[in-house]
Amino acid sequence: MTIERIAILGTGLIGASAGMALRLHGFQGSITGWDPRPEEAATAQRVGAIGEIATDAVTLAKSSDVVVLAGPVLTMLDWLERLAPVLGPHQLVTDVGSVKGALCRQAAGHYNGPAQPGFLPGHPMAGKEVGGAANADGHLFQDAVWIFTDPAEAAERSPQAQALALEWRGWIAKFGCRVLDMDPTRHDVLCAWISHLPQMLSTALSSLLEEQFETNADLLPIGGRALREMTRLGASPFSMWRDIAQTNTDAIAHSLLALEQRLAHLRENLKTPELRAEFEQANRFRLAQPKK
Repeated sequence: MTIERIAILGTGLIGASAGMALRLHGFQGSITGWDPRPEEAATAQRVGAIGEIATDAVTLAKSSDVVVLAGPVLTMLDWLERLAPVLGPHQLVTDVGSVKGALCRQAAGHYNGPAQPGFLPGHPMAGKEVGGAANADGHLFQDAVWIFTDPAEAAERSPQAQALALEWRGWIAKFGCRVLDMDPTRHDVLCAWISHLPQMLSTALSSLLEEQFETNADLLPIGGRALREMTRLGASPFSMWRDIAQTNTDAIAHSLLALEQRLAHLRENLKTPELRAEFEQANRFRLAQPKK
């Protein structure tokens, strides 16, 4: 086993779930966590996601084989800058961020060289509308897609960092994930459409309903399952989505504009055959989705 010591910086939902998944699938090494909120790290330890709690993140990272960055994107950008000078070519940094272009640009020139630590950017397409280690689940990644967006300079990684990257990818496969490799720019455009846009749509709808009806207890029973499903993501934390919006702005703005235009088209054709065409096209997309 090449990986014996794993550090998780950020022990919220995804970081803690990764720790639990490692244990669930047989990882025997040490998993130590750090979080800016001590109570969150304590919860992660209590649920079995980490074995120990570190009080200093940099010291923890320096003593680890693999460092998993699991905080908001802007925080991860800061960690990439801070860790580059103190880590060596025998170590690997990976992440679980929803935006990859900004992280890859931050890492360029500081990681993946022969004498530099490795950086393997990753993104599990899994989560919940609620965060925190208390909601962590070792089965969260089962049947999910885990995307890696290795930059071109990854070919120059040291042999030690490359071995760590290959082993980490192996653990992700053990989680039950389907592993995909993708260009970071393509990743950010794709996620703007299939992940970030649905979040913004649910947030807008939930906010609009709150404005129109306030906290009307009669609304939810009337809306039923359709309302619950459409507004589920409206419970997502701003702290995470703020960073995504700031680091994938152009792609998200493009998808939002396209949606605005589509909604305007629907509004203008409520009494024309165009409405039928929209429903038929939507049905074809939905029927093409894999059944779970």
